[in-house]
Amino acid sequence: MAKSKIVLPNDIERIPELSEFIETFCDQQMVDFSMAMSLNLALEEAVVNVMSYAYPAGVAGDVTVEAMAEDGSLTFTLIDSGTPFDPTAQAEVDTTLSAEERPIGGLGIHLVRQIMDKVHYQYKDGQNILTLTKKV
Repeated sequence: MAKSKIVLPNDIERIPELSEFIETFCDQQMVDFSMAMSLNLALEEAVVNVMSYAYPAGVAGDVTVEAMAEDGSLTFTLIDSGTPFDPTAQAEVDTTLSAEERPIGGLGIHLVRQIMDKVHYQYKDGQNILTLTKKV
């Protein structure tokens, strides 16, 4: 079992560090490039949402990303102590509607659901815990 972790402040300027972390972890697990890019896209979407919405404006906070490889799966766990929010409780986006007809928001979790095999949320001990799993 391989594990790795990065802690980032809620500052979108730090997203390149997340990309580097995911790329390095995927390289170590010999994940092919296109799969690594998809994982990076899903994780970036989820982490940017935490950075943008978990904490009130002007309040500093962290998001921890833990990566684990085990039994042919990669699991990424995002942990923050911001406002409780369950992205898995959001309705599926109706992608048949035109961009003008669709309500704003929701495409990020839609994208994450499309890329990952499992998406699980829990709020425990004052923390949002979003677990994303992909079979490789």
